[in-house]
Amino acid sequence: MRALRKPFGPLAPEVAVLTAVAFSVALGFGIVAPAIPLFAKDFGVTNFAAGAVISVFALVRFACAPMAGRFVNRFGERLVLAIGIVIVGVSSLLAGLSGSYAQLIVLRGIGGLGSAMFTVSSFALLLRVVTPDQRGRAAGTYQTGFLLGAIAGPAFGGPLTAWSLRAPFFVYAITLLVAGGLATVFLARTSLYEHEVVAGTADQAPTTLATAARSSAYRAAVANNFAVGWAIFGVRSSLIPLFVVEGLRLGSSWTGAGLVLSAAVQGLVLIPAGRMVDTRGRRSFLRAGAALSLGAGVTMAVAGGAPLFLAGMALYGTGSALLGVSSAAVVGDVIGGRGGTPVAAFQMASDAGAFLGPLVAGELADVASFEVAFLATAAVSALAFVTTLVMPETQHSQPTP
Repeated sequence: MRALRKPFGPLAPEVAVLTAVAFSVALGFGIVAPAIPLFAKDFGVTNFAAGAVISVFALVRFACAPMAGRFVNRFGERLVLAIGIVIVGVSSLLAGLSGSYAQLIVLRGIGGLGSAMFTVSSFALLLRVVTPDQRGRAAGTYQTGFLLGAIAGPAFGGPLTAWSLRAPFFVYAITLLVAGGLATVFLARTSLYEHEVVAGTADQAPTTLATAARSSAYRAAVANNFAVGWAIFGVRSSLIPLFVVEGLRLGSSWTGAGLVLSAAVQGLVLIPAGRMVDTRGRRSFLRAGAALSLGAGVTMAVAGGAPLFLAGMALYGTGSALLGVSSAAVVGDVIGGRGGTPVAAFQMASDAGAFLGPLVAGELADVASFEVAFLATAAVSALAFVTTLVMPETQHSQPTP
């Protein structure tokens, strides 16, 4: 039996593989994202219909997450991950060959199914191959892969879209299929049982969603992941560009500066945050992340110029990093490293927030003001923060039988 891996010792090599796959997925999505609405408009549809091509991916991904969780429990993480990547890759390739708007939107919907399978299975596998005292650092490493891919993708996607509206779909498919193939070959040799023996979870059956939901810590992790989706993946991406130009009366270049600052701070904090979560516990950092996200929303609401705007974006980046690693570690603790359906519900919470946040905040900005929209976002973070006040510390705890 291999020696127990310590928090500051090397992570399982599977973490590096999953991180590389996460980078490839995010890189490819960033490459294809600028081309999607423009390609749809090429079929002579309205702006609403072009936007629907983006929305259908997220909607199907959300709707299929529970099914992906059940697949993980029944067939295992590796098979579901491989099939999910193949579905996203092939559907992207065929989307680039679309001859009509109907074909494009159907294929993007199919891609959402594959994305749900990949996201749930890869995160479930990540929690399964590390020891309890490495869950925070593993989550930080994995999320850094996503973040770097998301930053790099648009840099390639913009010029590629200018050259051809179909080319980004093909490049996305190639990056996915190559990364997925390599990952499948490597992960096929992984002895999950050996990892579970090291982690002390070899006799742990997959945790059901009903069992996980009885834990106040799990509910706090889900609530905060919903708030992250609302504020970080939703409002930050959708409302900030409008707020900068229409609310602050600044040039659009400030939008890029704010988003880059937020992403840079998040990237710098993720790995150290993961280490601290593993050595000092989950609860305090989950609370700190929720408090910082709350502070970010309030800061944006009172911002009247560039300094407070940039401060708010930095707070969003820090809060997102702390919440990302601490909530993931909490979920891993509660399910004992195994449980497809609780992982799926956790992921769905972020998707739901990312879907509802832009709609609610956008409507509030239209009928009231940007200040009200950001205060509403802060209120969501405040409610998530409250859930952390009644949760126990989960590090070194045993999952509920």
